[in-house]
Amino acid sequence: MFWRSVVGKLAITILLLVSFVLFILSILLLEFFEGFHVQEAEKGLRQTASKISLVVNELEDKEVVSEMAERIKDPTSKVMIYYPDETLWISKTSNSHLKDIDDYLPEFESELEEVLKNDLYNSKITIGNDKPEIMVSGTPLEGDKGAIFVFQSLDVLNQTKAETTKIIFVAAAIAIVLTTIFAFFLSTRITSPLMQMKEAAKNLARGEFNTKLPVVSNDEIGELAVTFNRMGRQLQYSINALRQEKEQMTSVVNSMADGVITLTRDAEIIVINPPAEQFIHDWCFENNVEFENYSDQLPDELKEVLKRIIKDEKEVLQELNLQGRNWVTIMTPLYDNSYVRGAVAVIRDMTEERQLDKLRKDFIANVSHELRTPIALMQGYSEAIVDDIAESNEEKNELAQIIHDESLRMSRLVNELLDIGRMEAGHIELNLDTFEIDPFLDRIQKKFTGLAEESGIEFTMVKDFSQSIVTVDADRIDQVFTNLIDNAFRHTKPGGYVKVFITLKDEQLRIEVEDNGVGIPEKDLSFIFERFYKADKSRTRSDNKKGTGLGLAITKYIVNAHNGTILVKSKEHEGTTFSIKIPQKTV
Repeated sequence: MFWRSVVGKLAITILLLVSFVLFILSILLLEFFEGFHVQEAEKGLRQTASKISLVVNELEDKEVVSEMAERIKDPTSKVMIYYPDETLWISKTSNSHLKDIDDYLPEFESELEEVLKNDLYNSKITIGNDKPEIMVSGTPLEGDKGAIFVFQSLDVLNQTKAETTKIIFVAAAIAIVLTTIFAFFLSTRITSPLMQMKEAAKNLARGEFNTKLPVVSNDEIGELAVTFNRMGRQLQYSINALRQEKEQMTSVVNSMADGVITLTRDAEIIVINPPAEQFIHDWCFENNVEFENYSDQLPDELKEVLKRIIKDEKEVLQELNLQGRNWVTIMTPLYDNSYVRGAVAVIRDMTEERQLDKLRKDFIANVSHELRTPIALMQGYSEAIVDDIAESNEEKNELAQIIHDESLRMSRLVNELLDIGRMEAGHIELNLDTFEIDPFLDRIQKKFTGLAEESGIEFTMVKDFSQSIVTVDADRIDQVFTNLIDNAFRHTKPGGYVKVFITLKDEQLRIEVEDNGVGIPEKDLSFIFERFYKADKSRTRSDNKKGTGLGLAITKYIVNAHNGTILVKSKEHEGTTFSIKIPQKTV
């Protein structure tokens, strides 16, 4: 509304102030002019009475005196002359209110007596109820008892007063109109920059920090505009700095492998990164909770930890198990001065570290076990030869063959360990070559045909080529085929089958090794590519199932080095299928 605006308030203030001043001034002027006119009228009446008294004193002819009195007095006034001989002369007048004053002469006996005492007389009288006041001025005649009265009706003064009042009011009205125009002009001139500042402030509130105000004067408003522009630039700089800091912090938090959740005191989530989101999803799935949004789905365990943080104001560490994974939560309080306003929780997935720690321990145990057996055999059989327990050459040759086989086993174990060490260190080197795939696969098939006949296992190789040229490291791929097919034969009973499917199309080499052997338990599927991991924990496998537990680990490293992937599907007592995909574009 206009009345609530700065322009309206300033204009109304100026208008009210000027109106109040004009009102007081008008009252004072009216009082002043009224008193002035009365004084002038009294002065005029006294002068008229004095002049007539001089004429009366100098002239003896009453007719001449009357004629001179008529000339001296004002036409609207009336003169009464009391001669010493107690005769009365009354002049004519044009004022209707003074024509009937003759009827009220007896009322002036007291005034006459006062004037006859040589005193001047000035007064206001009222004749009748509906007639205006009359001003009377009396002067005594010199020497004799006589007096002159001059009557003047105040309606003439009232007319003059009305005219004066009208002039004053007209002047006041003109002044008020001019003041109103000036007030609006001045308030608009003053408030126009303020209105611009208001719009600029709204733009700043909307984030438009490039808004600038024109500096149109060098006064305080101009200085305010300069300060406002400086504030806008400073705000833009500060907001840009905060935005960059926030983006940098967001990038850091989102790129962290650990989950990060920032909580308020009321357990409301302020900041959360993808690992923490995954943690909450897993918690909802584990506890059969339908996921809605992160703010309402904070795990109960974290809520309890937050309560402890608020109560004790100390860092809290807690471990959680979700979906077979180990999570460690570290929650630290956030302070506003000395008040705990919330907490930040760092959630770390420790599953791989725990598995690596377990694998490290298993690695030592497995290496010790794998080396202990051949060393014990070699030591025992060599002692038998040294102590001549084996008497015949055939027995010695048999023992020597066992020692030789065990040494080969140890050599193979050491070589595989060295290969894995080099692969893990990133020192694996591929000798890529482009060649025809058919002769390569024929060699693989011939290698295992004899073993298949001896084991009573059906061995087939199915080929599907749209091109015959492949680019791989032939020796390494041969090792992959050997490891997978050898594993399939060792875990397939006589009468079973081992099938190899090779597909070369769409610039991708696909290899599948399928068998219907004993299969792999579901709980072991995620660990079969680990070093020394064996599904048979009893270590009492038959001779044809002996292995170091490193073949699949080496296979996975070779496939990864070719930018490929290897997957396994298996059901216990139904069989196992290994699938390999090696792209030919990026190899």
